[in-house]
Amino acid sequence: MNSPCYSANTIGMLRVALALVIPMTTLPASATQLGIKGAQFTLDGKPAFLYGISYYGGLGAPEEFVQRDLDDIQRNNFNWIRVWVTWAAFNTNLSAVNVVDGKPRQPFFGRLQHLISECDRRGVIVDVTIGKGDGLPPDRLDNQEKHRRVVATLVGELKPFRNWYLDLSNERNIRDQRHTSIEELKQLREDVRQQDPLRLVTASSGTDIGREELWDYLAQLDFVCPHRPRGPDSPKQTEQNARQLLSRMKEFGRLVPVHYQEPFRRGYTDWEPKAEDFVADALGARGGGAAGWCLHNGAEKRGPEGKPRRSFDLREKRLFDQLDPQELKAIERLRPLFANPSK
Repeated sequence: MNSPCYSANTIGMLRVALALVIPMTTLPASATQLGIKGAQFTLDGKPAFLYGISYYGGLGAPEEFVQRDLDDIQRNNFNWIRVWVTWAAFNTNLSAVNVVDGKPRQPFFGRLQHLISECDRRGVIVDVTIGKGDGLPPDRLDNQEKHRRVVATLVGELKPFRNWYLDLSNERNIRDQRHTSIEELKQLREDVRQQDPLRLVTASSGTDIGREELWDYLAQLDFVCPHRPRGPDSPKQTEQNARQLLSRMKEFGRLVPVHYQEPFRRGYTDWEPKAEDFVADALGARGGGAAGWCLHNGAEKRGPEGKPRRSFDLREKRLFDQLDPQELKAIERLRPLFANPSK
């Protein structure tokens, strides 16, 4: 079939029409592309292990703190952070989205965009997590329609960036305010597909993932994120846990990444993990075939005012100024072991 031939005048009119509907300024193309190939993540098409650190309250951090933390994150070979978009802690609401109407909530949504943009420039992946029970009343996602509006805003507004994925519902299997049913999860996943078919999504599990639950996840999600038990035996079990999950996936006929986005941390239980526990857990995850692991950190449950609060509160001190000697020692020991993100 011959291509139509347009006159110079017609072409000029088309250009004018396009100028009326296409904005004059658009966001630049994403510099960092997250993908999946089988049980692995990819960065810009190359297999990569997501080695990361919690940055939950990052939307409350001053710009100077963010830049210095990101410098340290890169210096220590981390290529992934986890930030929450519905986060309220220590009587302060840092949520990026208004859960009542689903609209962006400033200045925090702008900070989220800026953080993702900075990470994009630096080659860092961002886990954007929705927590249903982590707002201050009444700012909680207490019904599905609110949840859908929040998802729609995040996916629509952040679509130009390809260096982030969405955790639709943190610890969705726990039957309290966090709970999101499989039916609700399916609807949320379909909402994302309608807006952005290529956006990667997960929904983290608050426990190890059993066979039946794994089957449900494989039907809806791009990868799985089990939150393992936080006891002294956990570091010794992670490698086998990853191998078991991958083995079951092969039985089911669908292989996806296993991402340990929230393991044990200091200041949470009577057991205080040491540097060697973090190292063993990270190496166990990678050795078992997992696709990612996080050096999780947070507030002290028994400390005065929860301090050091680490990633849970970055308003007064940046993350790397709140980590304790054992965490810093773990980072120092892990840095050369994760010098190359490729698997």
